[in-house]
Amino acid sequence: QVQLVESGGGLVQSGSSLTLACRYSGVSLNYYSIGWFRQAPGKEREGVSCIRAWDRSTMYEDSVKGRFTLSRDNANNTIYLQMNSLKPEDTAVYSCGTGALEYGNSCLIGGDYDYWGQGTQVTVSS
Repeated sequence: QVQLVESGGGLVQSGSSLTLACRYSGVSLNYYSIGWFRQAPGKEREGVSCIRAWDRSTMYEDSVKGRFTLSRDNANNTIYLQMNSLKPEDTAVYSCGTGALEYGNSCLIGGDYDYWGQGTQVTVSS
């Protein structure tokens, strides 16, 4: 059974930092890509950052490049999203997803994912 459990969300001021964690079970990242997605009220879900299974490469959405860092802790089956210089437009529900993506595809496309966590709210005040 695949499970994804996110933690670390909260309310912070603009310019602050926050680290999200996603503990996964029931999947092997040797075969499953995994990533962070977010959805703000009234907007579609968008990919934030992800790791592709086949080459372990990390991808970032343009607006978070240089501010967010995705890392993984294999020993604890956890991935982290370190978010620095947060902006009000980063406010959203952040969810962790995983899926057996087709080789070569972008891992920032949420529709290709098979499993999702419950999400964690990140609110950035101005």
